[in-house]
Amino acid sequence: MIKKFSFALTAFMLFAAMLFAQGADAILGKWQNPTGEGHITIYKKGDKFFGKLSWIKYPNDANGKPKTDIHNPDENLRSRPELGLELLKDFVYDGDNVYKEGTIYDPKSGKTYSCKMTLDGRKLKIRGYVGISLIGRTEVFTRVD
Repeated sequence: MIKKFSFALTAFMLFAAMLFAQGADAILGKWQNPTGEGHITIYKKGDKFFGKLSWIKYPNDANGKPKTDIHNPDENLRSRPELGLELLKDFVYDGDNVYKEGTIYDPKSGKTYSCKMTLDGRKLKIRGYVGISLIGRTEVFTRVD
């Protein structure tokens, strides 16, 4: 009797973990920013979620060369290409389609902000903030694929 209960409990826990992981993985894929000028591809490393700039409408500067991270506060990183930059880092799934404890890097200013993301069907609300979430800005991205 105890073996059956132990097996049932283990099976239930594995099933619940798989459902939780499937819910968390719903964010994976390509997302277009509100202006339509860029795409971020969200992927997973271990149990955390990350996002990189995977497409830019205007990838080259005035000289025809690939745009670089010229506003980065670290001079050593200013020559790295904008395309492929990891903008979203270290998000953890909190349930109810919320991803938190991550950061977002803004290559237009060179600043990094605390960030929270909320998945709402084919829309992804990305809120960057300083200090507390009340002081910040939300942009809504749309699923591409």
